[in-house]
Amino acid sequence: MQVTEKAKILNSILIPTFFVIFLWLVKLSEIIFHLDFAIYGIMPLKISGLIGIIAAPLIHGDIAHLSANSVPMWVLMATLLYFYRPIAWKVFLLIYFITGFWVWVWARESYHIGASGVVYGLATFLFLSGIFRKESRLMAISMFIIFTYGSLVWGIFPQLFPHKNISWESHLMGIIAGIVIAVFYRNEGPQRSKFTWEIEDELPEDDENAYWRVPPPPSPNPPPPDQPAPLEINYIYKETQKPDKRDDSEAEKA
Repeated sequence: MQVTEKAKILNSILIPTFFVIFLWLVKLSEIIFHLDFAIYGIMPLKISGLIGIIAAPLIHGDIAHLSANSVPMWVLMATLLYFYRPIAWKVFLLIYFITGFWVWVWARESYHIGASGVVYGLATFLFLSGIFRKESRLMAISMFIIFTYGSLVWGIFPQLFPHKNISWESHLMGIIAGIVIAVFYRNEGPQRSKFTWEIEDELPEDDENAYWRVPPPPSPNPPPPDQPAPLEINYIYKETQKPDKRDDSEAEKA
């Protein structure tokens, strides 16, 4: 069943909205009930820290931390769902879990929380995918990512924020995950429309029937299907030579 444009837009907006609302509900529950969910973040190389691969992107240190991640998460997730609908959920889940697992394997010993790793992964995927596909709309999205979230790249340099508890490892792992997944899915999802001459150029040179794929046009006056072709009769004849006449008078002479 073909999805209408209105339903496509609606799905692309509603799902990210529900996800961001859920992030805020998690934080509000911490504040209201005086809880601290940071202990469910990613603790690298600890068995107990594996739960953080699932839970860490849902947990934030404070309201400012959550606010900084909410808008880019909503925008990038909606963009992914609208333009890359056939592969959107696979891409999102892969970025979500791969980023978390790599943080668990490689990051420094500390609790790592927040959705910024996923944000970095989505931004990188959308930027590179538009370039790989060379499709005008997707390349416009790439330019939008650069101008809007290009400053995210500074988040992978811990020297710039020596006095802040920033998980630059999550940012870096998100970027790497976005690169890997963009390369892996470069031939899936939306693709640039090809012109006729581009398709012809892709035909193999050694295919002797490459230019005979289109059936020839029908003859101008084809015979009806149930009526046999008219029978043609050719008459072949040869003119015979007449006998010579003799003079009767000469025949009687000796």
